[in-house]
Amino acid sequence: MTAPFTSLATFRDILAAAPGPNDGATTGATDRNAQLTKPPGALGRLEDLAIWYAGWRGTDRPSIDAPQVIIFAGNHGVCAQGVSAFPPEVTVQMVANFQHGGAAINQLSKAFGATLDVHALDLDTPTADFTQSPAMTEEDVIAALTTGWDAVNLASDLLVVGEMGIGNTTSAAAIGHALYGGAAADWAGRGTGVDDAGLARKTDVVARAVALHDTTDPLEVLRCLGGRELAAMAGAIAAARHHSIPVILDGFICTAAAATLAAAQPGALDHAVAGHLSAEGAHQRLLDALGKSPLLSLGLRLGEGSGGALAIGILKGAVACHSGMATFAEAGVAAG
Repeated sequence: MTAPFTSLATFRDILAAAPGPNDGATTGATDRNAQLTKPPGALGRLEDLAIWYAGWRGTDRPSIDAPQVIIFAGNHGVCAQGVSAFPPEVTVQMVANFQHGGAAINQLSKAFGATLDVHALDLDTPTADFTQSPAMTEEDVIAALTTGWDAVNLASDLLVVGEMGIGNTTSAAAIGHALYGGAAADWAGRGTGVDDAGLARKTDVVARAVALHDTTDPLEVLRCLGGRELAAMAGAIAAARHHSIPVILDGFICTAAAATLAAAQPGALDHAVAGHLSAEGAHQRLLDALGKSPLLSLGLRLGEGSGGALAIGILKGAVACHSGMATFAEAGVAAG
């Protein structure tokens, strides 16, 4: 598909015009849930998840048959500030690992029946160092948003987006600080494992970057402080909403990218659930700001969509119970 926007202004219009869930399907799923062979509320949050999913898919008895995982990779000019424990060359090397099936996300995608697509975005041309200038021009950010939008398979019925990009926890921290305030130290974490000196540099970088740029427009925050892979994730999440495909958010970096959409258009993430709570400290702060409760909390901090992919199993279980269980009438069981 071709992205229906050519500027941040038209992308903002797309967000504003995005569809909501199907009320009839939501009502039907709620009614069905009340008739299933279980005590009311016995499946806890699984019941809410199934009803939420049904509303977005437009049927009271849905199934999850074609989940898609997309990994976007980008390089960051801010790495010149010494904010990462690894060099940018690792991004290229990990993309090759994804393509050859050797990463954690390959195994998790396979385990839960998801297709996996990998998109590397101009790895030979890092974004600008955002302590000096905006990370991307408008042309750059639109190109990345378009890559994300066009990467979504319209035959999919669930989407997880992930990332690879040395330095991108610094970008995510700067976005969080710009959108939600607080101190830079509230948002900067150890990422891939920087030492105390590296964490101090990273905190300083986040503070200087946010002070340099206009942070009143969330989409400008994405352009000035993001990276190509963050913008691509945002584009894919927006495309999924446009086509009523539910989304499972991954960790800190994915959530930061998604947060720019929510800040730009209230309700823009109503079609998304948080897959997990990562070990990156500021992830909880982002989820609180978005009003999202994670499905899993396993201490993961790998990125690459791994926590989101793992949560596919939770959502599949919720939908399987909802759509596959018998009602009291069908089973000949007295409802009490």
